[in-house]
Amino acid sequence: MASTASEIIAFLVSISGWVLVSSTLPTDYWKVSTIDGTVITTATYWANLWKTCVTDSTGVSNCKDFPSMLALDGYIQACRGLMIAAVSLGFFGSIFALFGMKCTKVGGSDKAKAKIACLAGIVFILSGLCSMTGCSLYANKITKEFFDPFYVEQKMGYVYNGATSAMSSRTKYHGGEDFKTTNPSKQFDKNAYV
Repeated sequence: MASTASEIIAFLVSISGWVLVSSTLPTDYWKVSTIDGTVITTATYWANLWKTCVTDSTGVSNCKDFPSMLALDGYIQACRGLMIAAVSLGFFGSIFALFGMKCTKVGGSDKAKAKIACLAGIVFILSGLCSMTGCSLYANKITKEFFDPFYVEQKMGYVYNGATSAMSSRTKYHGGEDFKTTNPSKQFDKNAYV
């Protein structure tokens, strides 16, 4: 009786894991970036494996689906493939686990059910590895882009020219010359947008 209860608990846990992986696939907020003004957030950018969206401060959203599979970056293609493989493997693993449980009438003898249950476990492990690899690959790419000072796609619109102080980035007033300042956004170092 204890083995039947542990099989049912393991089946429910594996099904709940499969449902959670399946629910992450269409989620919008895989990548979120905001552009802040002085008082309010002026724009929020978010993306997932299927589209990119922008919302302004009034709450109006504009979404754009990715146009073509071939036009995508390699990491998004890999993440899509791995996550779809994880969902598919989880589905087949749950079917195999259902047939391999001792409390079901289908699946044959106890020896055959044990082999089917072992196969279900292997398929669930492969599903977990696919989902873990896909999420980790996407998170690694986001982290690299965030800490790269030369990647300015979703950062404030100025070019990083090396670490300078606020005083060295200005043209100082010299007698008889006009007082000129450079672009005010260059008064900040790379941590101004982080």
